[in-house]
Amino acid sequence: MNAEAARRGNKIALVLLPGLLCDAQVWQHQATALSDISDPCIADLTLDDAIQDMAERTLALAPPIFALAALSMGGYVAFEMLRQAPERVSRLALFDTSAAPDDPARAAQRRAGMDSLRHGKFVGVTKRLLPQLIHSSQLNSPVADEVRAMAARVGGAAFLRQQTAILGRPDSRPLLAGVTVPTLIGVGDSDLLTPPAAAREIHLGIAHSSLYVFPNCGHLPALEAPGETSRLLRNWLRSEPVHAGIRGDNH
Repeated sequence: MNAEAARRGNKIALVLLPGLLCDAQVWQHQATALSDISDPCIADLTLDDAIQDMAERTLALAPPIFALAALSMGGYVAFEMLRQAPERVSRLALFDTSAAPDDPARAAQRRAGMDSLRHGKFVGVTKRLLPQLIHSSQLNSPVADEVRAMAARVGGAAFLRQQTAILGRPDSRPLLAGVTVPTLIGVGDSDLLTPPAAAREIHLGIAHSSLYVFPNCGHLPALEAPGETSRLLRNWLRSEPVHAGIRGDNH
């Protein structure tokens, strides 16, 4: 039994970070499927308008040492948690996220969406937006229904907070070379928001990380390919930890 599991009664503490307009449901399959080997906790990232505050709030509620898995916006929070408390993260999994900040066009797109919401009604995930989030094969599936339902539960005020936080996030690329914990990187082959190139950049930046590309999958593999995501996370949780934290002067 390794030390991180021993501290949690044979189970590894697992913190799961949702993405933009996502709530705990996005990770529910994995939390249930992995409950035999982990003690999962799904963070609430709807309450703050800064990535730093999201990370601080999550760390305050997290166990002393934990495995950290993150999706999309959650990846930005994961990088910040490594800045604030690198010694507490025993392993890292990043799905459909980016270490780089928004380019000017993407930032302008976010601001336009925020301005539109401030002058109108929050409509959640529209038919136009949905194909950017999930694979075309899922557009008329229960996955699409759940994506819309999550957005409705999160709501417009939280959406504005989250977008403000995303726009203000730092560049995490300088952090990558210092990450030493076992790291899994996953991305949908059809992700339009954070495409495979963004995942490969992270993979190339973190030595000894592993990269998995989900076939026929968009931006939300935890929902689109729940069994596959759970299998990857199970193997990742069983990998032998090296030591917690990051090396070098990046933090």
